[in-house]
Amino acid sequence: MVRVCGESPFQKDGYTMLSRVAHLIYWMARYVERAENLARFIDVTLQTILDQPENTAGQWEPLVRATGDEEWFEQHYDSFSSENVRQFLTFDRDYHSSIRTSLSVARENARTVREVISSEVWEQLNAYYHFVRDAAERGVSATSAEFYDSVKQHSHLFNGTVDATMTHGTGWHFANIGRLLERADKTSRILDVKYFTLLRTVQDVDTTSDDLLWSAVLRSVSGFEMFRKRFHALTIHRIVDFLIL
Repeated sequence: MVRVCGESPFQKDGYTMLSRVAHLIYWMARYVERAENLARFIDVTLQTILDQPENTAGQWEPLVRATGDEEWFEQHYDSFSSENVRQFLTFDRDYHSSIRTSLSVARENARTVREVISSEVWEQLNAYYHFVRDAAERGVSATSAEFYDSVKQHSHLFNGTVDATMTHGTGWHFANIGRLLERADKTSRILDVKYFTLLRTVQDVDTTSDDLLWSAVLRSVSGFEMFRKRFHALTIHRIVDFLIL
């Protein structure tokens, strides 16, 4: 669990919240967002491989590099194979940011601040954690599109429950800060990886292969449909502006 430094109080609308509690709520929401982001990245990569079967091996290493933890990965796995990367990002209990570990930490944070969050938020997150834990223990395949869809749906339910059942005060604001900062971080990382890693040669720029990879970037942040509603052509500048600005 992330350590907390100090316990300065925040006050709003006559309610005082210790920085320790705000910190735990912030990381609770941030870890749930992290789990959803990883599920989207893996799901989109599995779909992309169907369109580019000749480049299967090159599709998985960028996901590890997007985490910033490639050194940790290389110390514990012997190759960037699809099996290794999916296990690393999904079920690895020793990796601090896998889907399973992220939800374990989020649940522990929620348990600690149950007096602040709603009972519905706790119940939804607890069910989410047990869904992933049980899947890992049953040996559910990390190639299962249905599994990753369920992870995303659980995250959506959690976010909706936070919004619908918590007072929109200090705790709710910190939950939103955690969620949105995690999303911004992962969006910038996946853009960086796309630009410098995914294309194999300069000749791939502005080709069908390039379009498929940019479409994958948009899908990995759930932005493809909204982008196409605003723009017709997949151009680099429009995509970057859409995701950053």
